[in-house]
Amino acid sequence: MSKRLQMTAVGLLMAVAPTFAAIPTNDAERAKMDEFVSGLMSKMTLDEKLGQLNLPTGGDITTGQAIESNIGAAAAAGQIGGTFNIKGAQKNYEIQKLAVEKSRLGIPLLIGQDVIHGYETVFPIPLALSCSWDMDAIERSARIAAIESSAGGINWTFSPMVDICRDPRWGRIAEGAGEDPYLGSEIARAMVRGYQGKDNLKGNSDILACVKHFALYGASEAGRDYNTVDMSRLRMYNEYFAPYKAAVDEGAATVMTSFNLVDGIPATENKWLVTDVLRDQWGFDGMVVTDYGSIGEVEIHGLEKLPEASARALKAGTDMDMCSFGFIGTLKQGLENGSVTMADIDKAVRRILEAKYKLGLFENPYKYNDLAREAKDIYTPEHRAEARRIAAETFVLLKNQDGLLPLAKKGTIALVGPLADAANQMAGTWSVAAAHWKYKSLKQGFEDAVGKKAKILYAKGANIESDPVRETAHTWGNDIRDLRSDEELLAEAVAVASKADVIVAAVGEGIEGSGESSSRTDISLPASQRRLLEAMLATGKPVVMLNFSGRPTVMEWEAENIPAIMNVWFGGSETADAVPDVVFGDVNPSGKLTASMPRNVGQIPVYYNHYNTGRPKADDNGVFVPYRTNYLDSRNSPLYPFGYGLSYTDFAYTDFALDNATLGADGAITASVTVTNKGKRAGDEVVQFYIRDVAGSIARPVKELKHFERISLKPGESKRVDFRITPEMLKFYNYDLDYVAEPGDFLVMVGPDSERVETLPFVLK
Repeated sequence: MSKRLQMTAVGLLMAVAPTFAAIPTNDAERAKMDEFVSGLMSKMTLDEKLGQLNLPTGGDITTGQAIESNIGAAAAAGQIGGTFNIKGAQKNYEIQKLAVEKSRLGIPLLIGQDVIHGYETVFPIPLALSCSWDMDAIERSARIAAIESSAGGINWTFSPMVDICRDPRWGRIAEGAGEDPYLGSEIARAMVRGYQGKDNLKGNSDILACVKHFALYGASEAGRDYNTVDMSRLRMYNEYFAPYKAAVDEGAATVMTSFNLVDGIPATENKWLVTDVLRDQWGFDGMVVTDYGSIGEVEIHGLEKLPEASARALKAGTDMDMCSFGFIGTLKQGLENGSVTMADIDKAVRRILEAKYKLGLFENPYKYNDLAREAKDIYTPEHRAEARRIAAETFVLLKNQDGLLPLAKKGTIALVGPLADAANQMAGTWSVAAAHWKYKSLKQGFEDAVGKKAKILYAKGANIESDPVRETAHTWGNDIRDLRSDEELLAEAVAVASKADVIVAAVGEGIEGSGESSSRTDISLPASQRRLLEAMLATGKPVVMLNFSGRPTVMEWEAENIPAIMNVWFGGSETADAVPDVVFGDVNPSGKLTASMPRNVGQIPVYYNHYNTGRPKADDNGVFVPYRTNYLDSRNSPLYPFGYGLSYTDFAYTDFALDNATLGADGAITASVTVTNKGKRAGDEVVQFYIRDVAGSIARPVKELKHFERISLKPGESKRVDFRITPEMLKFYNYDLDYVAEPGDFLVMVGPDSERVETLPFVLK
């Protein structure tokens, strides 16, 4: 037998492996990748090719027994292209080793995980992160997530989720960046940079980003998960597509299709969406993966059965089948009956192998299996400090009557509420790798913050829900439920509050009260917690409400009655320290809403960049005017608008000006404003610029965010903030879906949020 034939599978693979692997940046590198992938594909059987298209979940395996698991056996047999959601460097190494050293060709695996907002160092949920308006911080959060997950053997994250959402009943609004396409696009770019690194995936801490859910998933009807989406293509292009395209433009290596219908066809098998738009119009040449089981759901939508659905999905441009087993189970039959061709299969296989090439897995299959990294790179003091700092930036101060906040570290403070001593609820939804047992409760954080300077008294006061079944849906089961009656819990809280100088109420949703499959028709505070707040107010003591939520919630009663309200979302693993940092004034709150907070569910959808009707109501004063666009029983405006958020200091906007009122087709003009810190505390402000196209060839929104700048100012300090306006940023998709800037009248606006703005006119010639 020749020496070559005696080589192991891994030796054969390494013998033909490239000497350089990363995202190709020039023709020579692309040619090198093509040559390698073509050579490998020429050796593959049909079964091995179909195996590459198969992505089952690993669930969990026992260390040292990977070969005995179904996923291990499939890896050794070359029947999978990857797997996901196995936690642990050793486990992932064992799975990778089976694929590399036991399968015939030794093709390494993609090993993914839902690293949505951190690994063990968990950052605030994505909706909260967006409220920081801090692109550097968001990019750092993704970088740390990549460092930690890659140390656990992960090379692919199913993030960022960039779906625009204007319906807070949809639980997955927690995973996105809110309602605005421009801000969502900037965040999408930052997340991709953080995950994939600055060196085109060369480093062993650079992982593949996966942009999801393509497309329009956040517009599910009635806010019900997995539901139908139906919208015009004008709205798709002008409002919903932007963040996906931005992520693709930034170099995202993979894209995940969505569960919903688009134009009556499931996104996974929608050729117009996946090929015409994503690949042909936007130039995406990476890999497309389905969401969990979506090919298998096509028949349930009322379309074809699994074999036909698999063929249609493949021909639409989908490359990898997550958990439907449609590609590996039916495409051989499709070849025989002519519903797919070998060329169709080869296209998908090539894209998957290219993703592995870009990661450097052919050069070093164990690039992500440095077991020593798991001990030193995960949940480090440095990562935790960054998560704590970033979490504090995301909290949104909604009300602060008479300057109740920040609290002094003195006297007696009553800490009440179902989220006050619930460490395993702090990380928030989709924190699948979280080590909840390592995290503090808010009670511990408050006690640590005040030390001996103040006394913290605690009472739970209420369960999240009176009904244990409803509470289970919020909290991963009854592990935080108090079995005492509502009356007993409330009486204890009143007794504790009577001894305090001030009351801090930690109320809201539980960890699974938002997220996937957590849609709600009632997004107000549960009745048990409302009764707690009423009882606290009845003591006559000042009350601070900390609202834990994964969505905008209805708080009209709270806004009228509670002196101070701060939305703390779910701040991640370091929530317990970050919240007192802000409550006690060590950090000045600076978060701004990225999704409007409705007055009631009847307003939904409510969002700032809406269109005018032919009969707008000019004064939103709550007085009904017949035959105008308004409600009999509510104002039109949200309770708290997009961009809103208070500070412990005051900022003044003055001297708003344009350097020219006319913008030429090839020119630029600059809008400028002076922002001054008028208060006694240093603080950060997010300066927001909006533009309105006054008279377009199609109706245009009343305003659109086009620029923002986060600035830091000391007391008394001023800064001039500039916004350079070019024709490019005035472009939109017209009726024919041409991307154009039309000459005419425009308005530019500046302010601290989308409602409180100053306005100046200019003309595009």
